[in-house]
Amino acid sequence: MSELNKIALKILSNGKGILAADESNGTMTKRLDSVAVPSTPENRLLFRETLFTSEAMKKFIGGVILYDETIKQISNSNKAIPELISATGAVPGIKVDTGAKVMANSTEEKITEGLDGLRERLKEYYKLGARFTKWRGVYNITKKHPSELSIHSNAHALARYSALVQECGMVPIVEPEVLMDGDHSAEDCFNKTSKVLKKCFEELMLHNIDFSGIILKPNMILAGASSDKKISNEETAKLTLICLKENVPTEVPGIAFLSGGQTEVEATENLNLINKHNDTNFIMTYSYGRALQQSALKFWSKDIKNIEGTQNVFNHRANMCTLAAQGKWSAELESQ
Repeated sequence: MSELNKIALKILSNGKGILAADESNGTMTKRLDSVAVPSTPENRLLFRETLFTSEAMKKFIGGVILYDETIKQISNSNKAIPELISATGAVPGIKVDTGAKVMANSTEEKITEGLDGLRERLKEYYKLGARFTKWRGVYNITKKHPSELSIHSNAHALARYSALVQECGMVPIVEPEVLMDGDHSAEDCFNKTSKVLKKCFEELMLHNIDFSGIILKPNMILAGASSDKKISNEETAKLTLICLKENVPTEVPGIAFLSGGQTEVEATENLNLINKHNDTNFIMTYSYGRALQQSALKFWSKDIKNIEGTQNVFNHRANMCTLAAQGKWSAELESQ
């Protein structure tokens, strides 16, 4: 077992999942604006630290993805944030891309940037305590998209990123997100996600990536958010499993789904059904941002000094997600 494989399994084992707390300052400002809390470095830290010091961290969270600002902050208990996370048994991680920008010669699509200077930044993050990283490629679905250019360019960037990360002794999360936006059918989502994953793994192989030392963060197979051709949660689970079985090499230790605009309960229910039907050796868990934090954020915004109350809300949500990662969740548990 390689060192990278050990890190990946530490993050994903025993039903544990990943807390995606890597919102950029711009995104975090939007989230805080939506609950009428001023977006200052102190408030951003206070909310995140409230989650990082919760009971859920020890029981349910195997890894936390941080943003550049957060990984360098000192907590209110005078510990560096990565140290605070490591003390709970979870692994600190870091988002290393610099965002999706409009792609040249394909104005409706995006390419993720951040490869320039990445090797040096990774060394700095490693020294700060990070042991895994995240890079997100985004693809939109229309009749013409994603184009071959978008599929190829984003796969190539994900592979170059992964090679640099593994060279530095960290586990790359490979996140090719086929977006839910649009009116496409689940069948379209299945076909386009399959193409995207196939190309990603071709590029990862070309770049000599150790598949046993990565974590895949894909979307589930869903109809578009504005589609009138919605499918059942059971169908989502079955199609998602078929897509992954057909396109992901068996050496990959685990798959941590993104929530991608689903509600907290939808993301939990779909993950639970995926695990009920999971006949693969892949660990199937969660890497959720909004679907882990939204209820806690709303509660916290009413009184940002109510740490314990906020933590109770977060503990419940993380517990639900971890039960789903083991196929043990039920709707009745939501109200307990």
